[in-house]
Amino acid sequence: METSLRIPVPGTYNFRDVGGLVARDGFVRPGVLFRSDGLHALGDAGKAELRQLGVGVVIDLRDEQEVARMPDDLAGLDVEVLRLPVFEGSGASQGMAGISLDALYERIVVQHSSVVVDAVREISSARDRSVVVHCTAGKDRTGVVIALTLLAVGVDRDLVVADYERTEQNLAGEWLERMVGLAGQYGVPDTPALRVLMGGSPPEAIDGMIELVERDHGSAREYLLSSGLALEELATLERQLVERD
Repeated sequence: METSLRIPVPGTYNFRDVGGLVARDGFVRPGVLFRSDGLHALGDAGKAELRQLGVGVVIDLRDEQEVARMPDDLAGLDVEVLRLPVFEGSGASQGMAGISLDALYERIVVQHSSVVVDAVREISSARDRSVVVHCTAGKDRTGVVIALTLLAVGVDRDLVVADYERTEQNLAGEWLERMVGLAGQYGVPDTPALRVLMGGSPPEAIDGMIELVERDHGSAREYLLSSGLALEELATLERQLVERD
């Protein structure tokens, strides 16, 4: 099946439904799990779209500085907001010079595995509420959480990588130029490496993360279990996300 396509939610650039991807013995249910960049510019039109999509849970992976600078615009929506800061990949507030996506993703899965598990646990327990996982770009912290979630319910590795890779085209242009400008305010020069770090989603980056997880744990499922997710929670995640053939 096609990798997840962008949903034009006003105020966002990288809002997507991961539904439709082939999973073990079925496919990921549409309208259950969404991924996105920041939700700070939704306005009335964007909030109306989230309401229409049935969003009931927002998992925000950003740190305190990001939230203070660009708070989610969710007033008036009946949503539960869960703050699970990963503290990595936050752009200017973290200082971006001298780090690669490979190193960033390794830090997330090694140093912040408990946060990854907390996010997956929240997805599994959402019941009849749709979930949006987001950070600032919706590609690094969100990308790792979504990738491991999809792998855990049996989505093929190639499809997971292709879903991640799609992000770059969504962020190119207005979003990326704005973020590069913001980084410049913190004294970070505009370089090709910075643009890859901020707006790039090269397939080898997420593939390297998956390779690391599989090398150390055997699979994404075993990684989540060894990091604190219960076996029953993993089974619930599968029931929540996967529509059986």
